[in-house]
Amino acid sequence: MKNKSNRQKVFIHILLIGGAVLTLVPFLWMVLTSLKTMTEAVQVPPIIFPERFRWENYEKALSILPFGKFYYNTIVSTAWRTIGQILFCSMAAYAFARIEFPAKETIFLILLSVLMVPGQIFLIPQYLIISKIGLLNTVTALVLPGLFSAFGTFLLRQFFMTFPKSLEEAAILDGCNHFRIYWNVMMPLAVPGLVALAIFTILAGWNDLMWPLIVNTSMDKMTLSAGLASLQGQHLTDYPVLMAGAIAAIWPMILIFILFQRSFVEGIAITGTKG
Repeated sequence: MKNKSNRQKVFIHILLIGGAVLTLVPFLWMVLTSLKTMTEAVQVPPIIFPERFRWENYEKALSILPFGKFYYNTIVSTAWRTIGQILFCSMAAYAFARIEFPAKETIFLILLSVLMVPGQIFLIPQYLIISKIGLLNTVTALVLPGLFSAFGTFLLRQFFMTFPKSLEEAAILDGCNHFRIYWNVMMPLAVPGLVALAIFTILAGWNDLMWPLIVNTSMDKMTLSAGLASLQGQHLTDYPVLMAGAIAAIWPMILIFILFQRSFVEGIAITGTKG
């Protein structure tokens, strides 16, 4: 039985290593492509390693596009979206999970129905609203639609529902109102769920492409994803420069993952165990 168990573990580890390699291959190919010439990048059959590493592709990508502005717009919009979702989604989630009010379940089902609708359907109404209030070509326009999400509310509601009623009862006996219970009792206990929501929001905000392309036309107001789209030509694309720009855009996410890897894994694991 012990030998059988060991064989199963070896087989599982081989599968996991194979999956990790398959996951890394596209990233490694992107890195190698960024160091090739245009001829090497489109050569058939493809070559893996370039004859010489072309670091000038990074200089060219950074000189063509205002990456400083892109980084600023992306960081600011992602930070405000994350703060907004943590605050607003947690308040809504607490109300749905711990407060009794008329038609609560019906309102929550209506909120969940938003998850069944493709996000592209909301692009035109959101654009018209942003246009009417005069926020086109602004960083604020990047932030407003992402300050709240039905998914974040559902995620934190499921998390709040796992807490025992005795916590609220004790807080009420101490004279706390609902806001103090939410802020002083529930929020400190919900840190793992908040981390999970922050992870998803940061990833979504950093990689958002369609909305920045629609709401902003000025290059100074673009985010990294939208700005990189301008490197793709209509008839010919300089793939090494495009890959160099993509690496320049994703390295902050890689650095954050390396520094906060434990929190990332725990936060994502929480979403599959709570509720």
